[in-house]
Amino acid sequence: MEQPVTAVYDANILYPAPLRDLFIRLAQAGLVQARWTETIHDEWMRNILKNNPQLASERLLRTRMLMNGAVRDCLVTGYEDLIESITLPDLDDRHVLAAAIRAGAKVIVTYNLKDFPQGMLTGFDIEAIHPDDFLVGLLDVAPGVVCAAVKRQRESLRNPPKTTEELLTTLESQGLTQAVARLRTFASLL
Repeated sequence: MEQPVTAVYDANILYPAPLRDLFIRLAQAGLVQARWTETIHDEWMRNILKNNPQLASERLLRTRMLMNGAVRDCLVTGYEDLIESITLPDLDDRHVLAAAIRAGAKVIVTYNLKDFPQGMLTGFDIEAIHPDDFLVGLLDVAPGVVCAAVKRQRESLRNPPKTTEELLTTLESQGLTQAVARLRTFASLL
């Protein structure tokens, strides 16, 4: 995987806070040119509020603003005209592929691989990739940079703080099983 790889993060990558934090840190470290849209923001925020109605929407709006400020050139615009011409199994995912095309992304990082069949992406030179496989690929090319990003994430956790193993267990619970197995071999660096 060439660095930095331009990747559109699907809403399901931004929904869980631990994953969102790590994947933004990977972008800040220069491994990824992370991209998303206001529509992708709307989707992850809507789902969090649906599943956690007690959460204040202002808090998520602040997170959204911080995310946009944390990653340079993260917002993709001007992709809407492509949506109608795209065919995918789930019509509601066409905006993600349209954004990836407009951004010149090589990958869409998503848990929903079935919604982005490779045969439908090949013509655009884009690949849908599971976050675990994406992180393993980054570990293959820049283990030290990935470890430093995980360490910064762990050190930023204050309420409550987490040990290295607690953070790795959290990431593992998010489906990053292969990557966490690799990261455990670097535990002293995290």
